[in-house]
Amino acid sequence: MNYQTLLTTIENETLVITINRPDKLNALNKTVIAELSSVVDEVYNNHAIKSAIITGSGPKSFVAGADISEFLQLDPSQGEDLARKGQQSVFDKIENSPKPIVAAVNGFALGGGCELALSCHFIIASDNAKFGQPEVNLGLIPGYGGTQRLVQVVGKGRAMQLLMTGEMISAEQAAQYGIANSIVKQEDLLNTVKAILQVIHTKAPLAIAKVIECVNNFDHTQQGYDFEIKKFGECFATEDLKEGASAFLEKRKPAFTGR
Repeated sequence: MNYQTLLTTIENETLVITINRPDKLNALNKTVIAELSSVVDEVYNNHAIKSAIITGSGPKSFVAGADISEFLQLDPSQGEDLARKGQQSVFDKIENSPKPIVAAVNGFALGGGCELALSCHFIIASDNAKFGQPEVNLGLIPGYGGTQRLVQVVGKGRAMQLLMTGEMISAEQAAQYGIANSIVKQEDLLNTVKAILQVIHTKAPLAIAKVIECVNNFDHTQQGYDFEIKKFGECFATEDLKEGASAFLEKRKPAFTGR
């Protein structure tokens, strides 16, 4: 499928999605949001795709926020509609994808860009990456899940400080806070993420999907444990569990089929 604002390639069953507006530092606008929604649908539905990477074009920016020029004429109901549609069509859809979607953050991840990275299952950052939620500088707050996902990752106190100051933090700070899993040289970024995903591809696809589902439904009360127990039980209906257990007992590598 051809896109106006995205570049896509499939390599070793991984779809690499590159947001391609380098002259705008890959800022999100209505077209990018619509096309991200479509390409994530492709991740869900294309059996040739086992995982995806989201990154930005050029050496400077992953996504440096939203296109602010689109905000000037919005009234409150239109602003709410903008956030709801974006959340439902892109950010929540990424977070709940049954296949791993990883953010390869190659520069600025600010505002909606930070929210986009946080909606992915995990983040690997280049050494020049910068993260921040600077919406308060515009009289706004995050609208694509930033106040919710950031708290889950860094805790209430750090999230409050980042959200209220709008400050930008380095890749090193992001790793210290738990936002980024690791930091690599920019030229090694994509290959590093691809290598991690190749390891994940060797695991049972239905089990990976259930891991994602359980983690996304984290609850420190009994409800969270009960959800995990239910999903654990569902694994016993899969051919992959029988194959994985048999392969272990037979001291061979499993051949998972996703059934």
